[in-house]
Amino acid sequence: MTKQFEDLPFQPANILLPRDCDLSLWSVVACDQYTSRPEYWQRVEERVGRAPSALRLILPESCLEGPSVETDIMEINNTMSRYLREGRFQEYPDALIYVERTLDSGKVRRGLIGAVDLEQYDYEPETASAVRATEGTVLSRIPPRVAVRKNAPIELPHAMLLVDDPHRTMIEPLSACTEEMELLYDFELMERGGHIRGWLLTPELKVHVLQALKTWRDRVEQDLDGLLFAVGDGNHSLAAAKACYERRKGLTDPAQWPDLPSRYALCELVNLHDDSLEFEPIHRVVFGVRPEELLDALMRFYPSAVQGRVEGHLLPFVINRWSRGEITVSDPAARLPVATLQNFLDSYLAAHPKVRTDYIHGAEEACALAEEREDAVAFLLPSMSKGELFPTIIHDGVLPRKTFSMGEAHHKRFYLEARKIRT
Repeated sequence: MTKQFEDLPFQPANILLPRDCDLSLWSVVACDQYTSRPEYWQRVEERVGRAPSALRLILPESCLEGPSVETDIMEINNTMSRYLREGRFQEYPDALIYVERTLDSGKVRRGLIGAVDLEQYDYEPETASAVRATEGTVLSRIPPRVAVRKNAPIELPHAMLLVDDPHRTMIEPLSACTEEMELLYDFELMERGGHIRGWLLTPELKVHVLQALKTWRDRVEQDLDGLLFAVGDGNHSLAAAKACYERRKGLTDPAQWPDLPSRYALCELVNLHDDSLEFEPIHRVVFGVRPEELLDALMRFYPSAVQGRVEGHLLPFVINRWSRGEITVSDPAARLPVATLQNFLDSYLAAHPKVRTDYIHGAEEACALAEEREDAVAFLLPSMSKGELFPTIIHDGVLPRKTFSMGEAHHKRFYLEARKIRT
């Protein structure tokens, strides 16, 4: 079956699932969440205890700059190898898994687990590849992720690909076929993650996906400039996977490149038009500043900026629980408010190396962080329409980094499936 998918960017994979363990303790949220909330990861640590868990196979981003990061990575790789030796995983060859994630709001997000072909993915802004980044890739964020992946025997995905399928031809029809499929898992996720169920596609249903993908590819080559999928989440993880694959290619006979496990990365494919998929803005919290000085610098950076709300790009801010306000850049050069703000922040951070910016999912969380500290300012940004995404990527290239998030932090993908990436 995989041979029939071989020219497509999304394919079945040999998927590993944990067995003989409590899946509610195994599955943890994506590592790039709660970077300014170490207490979140401490709660997860205490909850998991000594149980087998994906927590032992990932490195939260809040630990990437820790003093023991090299030791942590070595321990992760050793645990991966130990779990493989102990038979902790059951492998499902040539598999696609249909997933229904019931969020705490009650909405259901439908997805399809498979592998993306990294030969057909590129994060460069001017690329014409079938799989493209939605936002600017920060090159400095790739090496730490490469360090985690380069010697790892397995991968656990949190990348999510989006397909612009308004007629719902690819994934949604699978929801009516769950009785035909084997139920692989069905459990509650921790920390408000909701409920998740996954089914193994039958050969007949894989043919449906194959035909839908081919039909969609033919259409986008004509109408969407060849853009088949956009990376909605986990772009830097995919960029690290791409870097590891390119390194492996340099050490391998080109004739063997199609068979390299590192050529592929496990991911979840989701329809952009899924009713549960809501675009949330990603807010900025700036730490290590005198708030008034930062706001004055913003006003000086944009001569057209005014205090208050007028026509233009509105940038609401929160300093503490008593001080909130708005600055409007009345004659913006950028198309989106997030780009207007980010251009200023990039310039300010370059001139103030001790200042730090964090990207926060959820206005409540961003405000809470600003209210807790005297040296912080939170900037609250508006959301963008889902319908703008693919046309903007096609016409303008990538969006400013961290433009949007698909849901709140606890709605992010949880680690569950895995795949071998070394022979």
